[in-house]
Amino acid sequence: MKHLVLGVVLSAALIGCSEKPDSAAKPTTEKPAAAADVAAGKAFAERECKGCHGSNGGGAAPAIPHLAGQHERYLLASLKMYKDGKRTHAALKQMAENMTDADVRNVAAYYAGLPAVANASPKDAPLFLPYESGKVLSAACAKCHNEDGNSTTPGTPGLAGQQPRYFVVALQEYLHRERKVDPMHALLPRLTNLDMESLALYFASQAPAQRTAPSFGDPAAGEPLTAVCGGCHGSHGVSADAATPTLAGQDARYLVNSTKAYRQDRAHEGMRRYVAHLTDKDIDDIAAFYSVQKSKPAEKGATFVQELTEKCNRCHRADLVNPTMAVPKINGQDKDYLIMALRSYRDDRRESSMMHNMSLPYSDSIIESIASFYASQPAK
Repeated sequence: MKHLVLGVVLSAALIGCSEKPDSAAKPTTEKPAAAADVAAGKAFAERECKGCHGSNGGGAAPAIPHLAGQHERYLLASLKMYKDGKRTHAALKQMAENMTDADVRNVAAYYAGLPAVANASPKDAPLFLPYESGKVLSAACAKCHNEDGNSTTPGTPGLAGQQPRYFVVALQEYLHRERKVDPMHALLPRLTNLDMESLALYFASQAPAQRTAPSFGDPAAGEPLTAVCGGCHGSHGVSADAATPTLAGQDARYLVNSTKAYRQDRAHEGMRRYVAHLTDKDIDDIAAFYSVQKSKPAEKGATFVQELTEKCNRCHRADLVNPTMAVPKINGQDKDYLIMALRSYRDDRRESSMMHNMSLPYSDSIIESIASFYASQPAK
């Protein structure tokens, strides 16, 4: 694929969060060398920090974090990361490098002692649910693919239960004319990346209907021909890879047309080599076999955000106070800052082995949903 899709492995998004905290949140026995001077911290904050973080410790603009009421240990650890160059922000790095140990202790204690800032209004921080967003967007697809993605028109692909990363890649290929011109081309330019990812999650979560045998091809003759296919597309065509399409339960005519397209203009060297020796009858038989196989949803989109945030709350729960771990409060935090931070961890631009591993699979739509959820929660 010539056009890269940014981190759309939705099916892996819950894996990292199921693990216990590791090196990013290792207990430490380090203690401040002296008690913090809150008054001195306030004076420093008024002089150096107020322009970005306000007099009340709230971000003065989108993507600037609220510091008021934040865990003191986390603030100390963050300033050290800026000083050590483990976080990239030129102004903060320069300021942190010029701060004494006492300055760091004092300003961290000052901000930690402030009351949490009020939540943004629902208008400013609406909750984004990719599954629900995809459901709304799917109305434009219903004419050809039906509301739940179970198409009934021969030659029209079924979308229900399809792997999400593959789905987004396919949309990108249509958008960039890498696949045969189709009526859907008129719809694609209006879709953002978040829209595409939301549609992918919605359709991946729908239950594929059981199809009857097509009027052509022999499923029994097609089964032995699929031995090579199973290495990528899974047993009986049910893929376990978010980037590889599920073939089970797919429209037979669409499978025939797609397979033959690899002989001509669809770019995929592995597929082209395999289909080159197949006869038209072979392709009909393979399509017939896969079309009658039982498939299943690839995702659980309706409960996706709830399950994910429950795992995040193992470390970030609002009432959780662990004096040995530098874990931030995120309830009521600025949404744009949370998005930026999660992307930084995902793209390995902010150092934390645990958060990198947990964020790596996240698509932009999942990051958007996590950020909007926590931004909408009461700050404490």
